[in-house]
Amino acid sequence: MRRRLLALCAALGLPLLGALPAAAQMTATLAADSLSVTGGSLLTATGSVEAVYDGTRLTAQRLTFDREANGGAGRLTVEGPILIRTPRGDIFTADQAQLDPQLQNGLLRGARLVLDRQLQLAASRIDRVDGRLTALTRARATACRVCDGGPPLWEIRADQIVHDEEAQQLYFDDASLRVAGLPLLWLPRLRLPDPTLSRATGLLVPEVRSSSQLGFGLRLPYYIRLGERRDLTLTPWLARHADSLGLRYRQSWAGGWLRLTGAASEDDLQEGPRGYLLGEGLLALGDGWRLGFDLELASDNAYLSDYGISEADRLDSRLRLSRVQADRLALAQVSFFQTLREDEATGSLPPVLAQSRWESVQALGGGRLRLQLSGDALWRTEAGRGEAARDVARAGGSADWRRDWVLGPGLLAETALRAGLDAYGVTDDPAFPDRLARLRGDGTATLRWPLRRATAAGGADVIEPLVQLGWSDHLGQTPPNEDSRLVEFDEANLGLLDRLPGEDLTEEGLRLTLGGSWTHMSPAGWSTTTTLGRILRDRAQPGFSATSGLGGRSSDWLLAGQILLQDGFALTGRSTFDSAFDLSRAEARVDWDGSRVGLAAAYVWLTRDPAESRDETVSEWNVEADWRLTERWSLAAETRYDIAADRASRAGLGVTWRTDCATVDLSATRRYTSNRDIAPSTDLGLSVTLSGFSAGREAAPTAAQCY
Repeated sequence: MRRRLLALCAALGLPLLGALPAAAQMTATLAADSLSVTGGSLLTATGSVEAVYDGTRLTAQRLTFDREANGGAGRLTVEGPILIRTPRGDIFTADQAQLDPQLQNGLLRGARLVLDRQLQLAASRIDRVDGRLTALTRARATACRVCDGGPPLWEIRADQIVHDEEAQQLYFDDASLRVAGLPLLWLPRLRLPDPTLSRATGLLVPEVRSSSQLGFGLRLPYYIRLGERRDLTLTPWLARHADSLGLRYRQSWAGGWLRLTGAASEDDLQEGPRGYLLGEGLLALGDGWRLGFDLELASDNAYLSDYGISEADRLDSRLRLSRVQADRLALAQVSFFQTLREDEATGSLPPVLAQSRWESVQALGGGRLRLQLSGDALWRTEAGRGEAARDVARAGGSADWRRDWVLGPGLLAETALRAGLDAYGVTDDPAFPDRLARLRGDGTATLRWPLRRATAAGGADVIEPLVQLGWSDHLGQTPPNEDSRLVEFDEANLGLLDRLPGEDLTEEGLRLTLGGSWTHMSPAGWSTTTTLGRILRDRAQPGFSATSGLGGRSSDWLLAGQILLQDGFALTGRSTFDSAFDLSRAEARVDWDGSRVGLAAAYVWLTRDPAESRDETVSEWNVEADWRLTERWSLAAETRYDIAADRASRAGLGVTWRTDCATVDLSATRRYTSNRDIAPSTDLGLSVTLSGFSAGREAAPTAAQCY
């Protein structure tokens, strides 16, 4: 009959307890099929032996404890197969072992160590020292599955590997990297983080990159841990036609954070040093006040494009002070703009813009009253295309009141009133007086009637007609339009009191807005929404661009729709057109987030409009897709095509091969557009990541296999 003995060490017998301290006697546990004591000092346990001490668990076939050995400290002799699990998750396996009674120090032969279920270290001998150091002699390390009769995909062999549990580091002596058994790289000394370490000073994953403009090069990012809340990454890039040093600094504290990214370069494309600097940060000042900044600077128009950093053609930097409360907002902001466009000068943007705003919201007369004070100032240093080097400053205030009702058979009624006063100062433009003032007012009354019906199949239809009567006008002089040049007419602002993004431009006269939406919800899980609307006025509307859809006595028709499918597919479209069905703008977007396929595609069409700085018709589509072919292979692609010019603007392809122990990324990007500052270019990139060593990374979620 199988007999199993399980007891606390306090009840196990004096021969084992004599070598343990009093605290250990409360936590040590031993279980076995058979237990015997010989000579009063030798304890032998055989058959399914399990010993637990302070969270460390050992299982074996045979265990012998000699209380008199090791100078009276005692020694455990264990015969395998042996399995040891530590509280931090490390796993030891061995054929034979000699350990101290606390299972902390000792010698293991024919042993293997598994760290964080990712990295395997095999050795002919493992020595445990001081409860924190593990020394492996004639060792191998890999995160790949080790198969009988063949080498793993990759491994590092070394005369000795030392694992420091406290520092979470691995130290290699006389190490060689092998791929499929073939030695590729030898290093006399090597230090790598173990997989449990999230942040460690050292080299990050290198990247090989080849550029048609800068030549073949190698990026070697080096991460420097400056403390618990700070770090610095330096990235030298040595290429045939360029030398560059990139940096990224990050810091966080209880009341904010800071991030800076930049680079300094010298290359054969332009004379002298080149570079860029991007930054953002936030600082809490107390009592709800926050100070934040955004920084975007580049040495020249082509740097960001040449080095594959960004395709932005305008950069903006901001310093802002804000306070947001439940019923109040305070904001002060200064912005600096830099253009990277070939046909535009920074001094004409304008480059400097200062803004301030204060808002307060409170209940009044069953509705909501919002009070606002605001100011803007902008400075130009040179004239733009067809415009003077005009400087403008504005100060003003406004009050608007809104109230909603539910009437009769479910009618939703809304009333909104607004009045505002603005004072302007204009310099360096003879087309406007130096001082001007304007009083403006708006009012709307809106009726919506949501109607819902259930279908026989279990779905639902919701129809919501919209009728709005509005009035807007102003007294005084008309200021220059600086902040309402790009006006969007869409379903979101169809029924709003004010459709303009800024303060300078105002709608005029009486207007009637007619529209409605229809939503169908299928019991199968998909839905569609369609919105149609138009604005009719008593007079022609000046100030709007031809393609805004809001000019003249009648606006363009607005048609927008959306289809949402249950499998993550979404189609959205929007267009504006006149009564003759001539389009002024159209756009569409497709998104699909499937289990194996991800897709984001967009199309835009805009007619020529010099008022919006668009001298040619824009017709362009952009596609980004990724496809998981198998468990290990995936593809990613992107392309942008200019239909109006009948040429590609950009194309890219990425291939990823992912295993349980390595990830290889290969990418190719082609930029076709060019001007006097930016030339077409082709970039190739290659990076290899080995699982088990990258700080903060987990093993790839793929099934292990032999290679």
